[in-house]
Amino acid sequence: MSTNADLSVTIGGMAMINPVMTASGTFGYAREFDPLFDLNRLGGIVVKGLSLEPTPGNPPPRIVETSCGMLNAIGLENVGIEAFIKDKLPFLSRLQPPVVANIYGKTIEEYAELAARIDGETAIAGVEVNISCPNVKAGGVAFGVDPIAAHDVVRAVRQRFSRTVIVKLSPNVTDITAIARSVEEAGADGLSLINTITGMAIDIDSRKPKLANTTGGLSGPAIKPVAVRMVWQVAQTAGIPVIGIGGIQTAEDAIEFFIAGASAIQVGTANFVNPRATMDVLDGIEAYLQRHNIPRVADLVGTIQVKTRDA
Repeated sequence: MSTNADLSVTIGGMAMINPVMTASGTFGYAREFDPLFDLNRLGGIVVKGLSLEPTPGNPPPRIVETSCGMLNAIGLENVGIEAFIKDKLPFLSRLQPPVVANIYGKTIEEYAELAARIDGETAIAGVEVNISCPNVKAGGVAFGVDPIAAHDVVRAVRQRFSRTVIVKLSPNVTDITAIARSVEEAGADGLSLINTITGMAIDIDSRKPKLANTTGGLSGPAIKPVAVRMVWQVAQTAGIPVIGIGGIQTAEDAIEFFIAGASAIQVGTANFVNPRATMDVLDGIEAYLQRHNIPRVADLVGTIQVKTRDA
């Protein structure tokens, strides 16, 4: 479908032809989806999370279907930065959409080293910093739940990476706006939210957890209302673009996020159910803009009508 609407979005210095991105961990390294649709129609490609060394992840079972979603405890399995650059990046570099490398580490030093390594690869337009990982130097507390730790990680990445820095926020916090403000001050160009919500499922016959790791990350439609609410909260306080994630299956879902304040969105769990979900969402956004005579997708952003209480 083609319209005259302007779908373009810019996050930091990263320009995208439309606001539909893939969510890390749900799209592999993109090549897996190449036979299914034209990858060049995507606004941006966020690849599977990368660490300094190859990571085997957790033992199976690692995925459990739940009501309106799924739990995963993959354990951030990945090929490591060296194999990514050697084996995965050549294919990605031939595509038109900007490539964003999702990165994670166990220490601030690991994040910084990853950022420096990626900075040398001009085919990568940006990094998405996963701060939901445990800080081994602070007893395993996740970087993303502490404004100071989150600030320090992002500042270290910002100092070593010259292009767009996006920070992926954890919903497992008391006040997500405090984390958002902290990483913005540290130099983030954009914020993506939300990451998965910690959950658990039990086999009632064996009375054992269904995941070998006991707990996992809940994603899919079940978390969308939480994600929309958090995007709305963060968009009101942040001075940088917000990317909405969480349960987006249709264009209507994406448009909710735009109205709440997101400038772009990422499609995640839906890719497992419908490998063409990103294209269906994109086509639906274009149809919505055409139907409502809206010239730019940016005109939708933050247009929510909220009734305020009388003082």
